Amino acid sequence: MSDLHDFGDHFRDECGVVGVWGHREASTLCHLGLHALQHRGQEGAGIVSWDGEGMRSHRGRGLVADVFGRRSRMAELQGERAIGHVRYSTAGTSSLANVQPLQVTAAGTEIGIAHNGNLVNAPALREELSELGAIFQTTSDTELIVHLMARSRQKAFTNKLVEALGRIVGAWSLLLLTPDRLVAARDPMGFRPLVLGRTADGAWVVASETCALDLVEAAYVRDVEPGEIVIIDSLGLTAFHPFPAQPQKQCVFEHLYFARPDTQLWGQDVYSTRVRLGERLAQEQPAEADVVVPVPDSGVTSAIGYAAALNIPFSLGLIRNHYVGRSFIEPTQRIRDFGVKLKLNPVPGLLVGKRVVVVDDSIVRGTTCRKIVRMLRRAGAAEVHLRIAAPPTTGPCFYGIDTPNRDELIASSNSVGEIGHFVGADSIGYLSIAGMHEAVADDHGYCDACFSGRYPIEVEHGGRPQLALFD
Repeated sequence: MSDLHDFGDHFRDECGVVGVWGHREASTLCHLGLHALQHRGQEGAGIVSWDGEGMRSHRGRGLVADVFGRRSRMAELQGERAIGHVRYSTAGTSSLANVQPLQVTAAGTEIGIAHNGNLVNAPALREELSELGAIFQTTSDTELIVHLMARSRQKAFTNKLVEALGRIVGAWSLLLLTPDRLVAARDPMGFRPLVLGRTADGAWVVASETCALDLVEAAYVRDVEPGEIVIIDSLGLTAFHPFPAQPQKQCVFEHLYFARPDTQLWGQDVYSTRVRLGERLAQEQPAEADVVVPVPDSGVTSAIGYAAALNIPFSLGLIRNHYVGRSFIEPTQRIRDFGVKLKLNPVPGLLVGKRVVVVDDSIVRGTTCRKIVRMLRRAGAAEVHLRIAAPPTTGPCFYGIDTPNRDELIASSNSVGEIGHFVGADSIGYLSIAGMHEAVADDHGYCDACFSGRYPIEVEHGGRPQLALFD
């Protein structure tokens, strides 16, 4: 993975889903919702719709604007119900076959399915189903759910789904579209977000984040609850909880990095939460400095909180080029730190002779952070103090975030002091785990496994809970 792809030493994004029921331009609303969720996945996008006679779909690799850039593509996706997906491959390869929503015929009906999360028992299930004769068309976890539904002996569609979801273990915020229903479901621990909204004319919208509801002018109704299955059909909305209750373990990194700042996440404003993270970081890791500079865009809100708490001026001393894609022509003559310089450029007038505090949300490998520190020094900074608005990342995630192996995480085998020496900072400071939980107002349980090593689900786990099936 190049430094450009690993820009900012951040984790890779996950995936985002959006669904619409009961709107004559359902696919258009899905398209807009996917634009709002583009930050959750940039490898591919797709939409599946039902036009009254059959499923219609279009999927492609790349950004939403690239995949649906032609009007003719949207014109083919007719109907009053649709689901969409933006993808980053936390599991499976990045081939077109893995771009969602998947469109299949299973359990006696046409199904479109889109999934955000990661199934920790996917390898065992894939091996089991392959031995029973299942033929897989993709390498994504999502296809497992379809095969499990197809092999269920339950008669009712809902029971087939419940039985299939009862076999999978891990994180899943899921949308299914059939000719007569839109289904939204969330795993019992609630790792990934999923929200319900409604437009002024009565259409239902389901999305990974409230920012997608905002764009299509749908009012937020409520979250899909952990372990809940919501069915929207011609009779309205029906919700039930077929799975045994489990402790809630919502992903704290959604607050720290993944969700957009304008999203309302699990009852909290993400922007305000990140400001509080910066304020708490300032309490725990203050620095004597002349200016606070964020690493854009992820460090901006926490840097605002940090600067305000210490009464230090805030400046955009690093300017980001937002128009750089993932492909570029490297110069014939090697330019030092080329990948970072392509996206970031310092403002010397704000930095020369200054003691600078640089604020970001995380350090993964440390290589990009090291280049940023070097860049600031070359721009004239007298001192560079690094502050991270999260604890050290010591372990990988198995629940839907693409993280490196443990031995690639700099904090897994180095002390904070050693990390500071590696990146070349005059000082370095991380937010504590306790401080992070206080800043996110943790009153119902967050998963912090990548920081604490406390994994709520063992990767090898394959248990089968008792399920509440329906007549």
